[in-house]
Amino acid sequence: MMTTRFSLIAAIFALFVSVPASAQLGVGGVQLGTQDLPGGLGGNLPDRVLDPVLNDVDDLTGEFSREALELAEDRVRRLNRLVRRNRDMIERDANGAPARRGELLVMDADAAAISRAEEQGFRVLSTEEVDGLGIMVTRLAIPSGEDLDDAQEDLAELLPNATISADNLYFQSGGNAEPASQDSAGPFGRNSTQTRVGMIDGAPSSSIPVRARRGFATGAGAASDHGSAVASLLNRAGVRQILSADVYGSDPAGGNALAIARALGWLVEESAEVVTISLVGPDNSVLSRAIAAARGRGVVVVAAVGNDGPAAPAAYPASYDGVVAVTAVDRRERALIEAGRALHLDYAAPGADIYGLDRRGRNQRLRGTSYATPLVAARIASALGRGSNWRSALDSEAHDLGPRGVDDTCGRGLVCRGCGARR
Repeated sequence: MMTTRFSLIAAIFALFVSVPASAQLGVGGVQLGTQDLPGGLGGNLPDRVLDPVLNDVDDLTGEFSREALELAEDRVRRLNRLVRRNRDMIERDANGAPARRGELLVMDADAAAISRAEEQGFRVLSTEEVDGLGIMVTRLAIPSGEDLDDAQEDLAELLPNATISADNLYFQSGGNAEPASQDSAGPFGRNSTQTRVGMIDGAPSSSIPVRARRGFATGAGAASDHGSAVASLLNRAGVRQILSADVYGSDPAGGNALAIARALGWLVEESAEVVTISLVGPDNSVLSRAIAAARGRGVVVVAAVGNDGPAAPAAYPASYDGVVAVTAVDRRERALIEAGRALHLDYAAPGADIYGLDRRGRNQRLRGTSYATPLVAARIASALGRGSNWRSALDSEAHDLGPRGVDDTCGRGLVCRGCGARR
């Protein structure tokens, strides 16, 4: 009964903050007024609409409830700042989620349907088949002077048989990074594997061995701290064939759904068997179809649940069917308080007191579900490299935590146990 009630509260809360989970940590007691709420909900709502949720969560979940809500509130503030500071590039879609300004993505529309849209002021920017996935996507510029959310609703009425979405943004689910001594930088992989593992993220440092790199955003190729950390963790976990897809570059609206879909297609063409995605955001039809197409071609997709706590909306792509959803634990094997949630959960891995490189090649102590995810991907790659069934291999390795069996906190158990130990 308690679980059911909490799920209901979380669903109500998600209605007010239906924007993507994001990366950086930082909690505070700042009160949110109606101007801070997404999707233009301000008007008739009370000034502290989150208080009823806070009280109920306190009753249901005990000591961690306030921290969970603070994380979710902080997420709303961060995304509001992002939109305000990049109004020329980013706006909110019909669900209140940040997306690339002035553009909609259309699938399942024939030429006649697109012509009808053009007659109503929409303009075709491009029509493309996403290489490697067989997905046709048309990018439409919305009519001049119209907001994205209104244009999205108008186009849905105009093209009822088409699949329409904004080009939503996805955010790296890494947390804090602190300088660490070089003697903590050693490898912890149990076995080296030649299985090709793709990573969709920022670009890694040139000091990290990578088989191939490709960019899918303006300014792609410049090394990032987050991408460097993920790649170095893959390397230290024994992956010797890393394929890096940079979906951020220097674009404020980077990390968008179409860029991720294109990156997935490239990785499929490059014969990646596993793809790790330490990014989180909302459900999006283009991303959903891209994930399904990659999985249909035999790729195992591994994704983080994010760092915005259990009160945040469910994270995607981790929540898509068949995606291996990963959470994180600390060195005492306790679930991170900031770990987000997905509609299902597969495994936990170390996500605190682990070490990776930043863009300058310096060793950093890391924290966040971003950094647990490549460890799980590496274990899957190792199993595939041995010719094993990866699910059976990980299940046999997984250390059961919390309630016996599969649970909502650590899934099927902790893998790569000990990977976070100092070396």
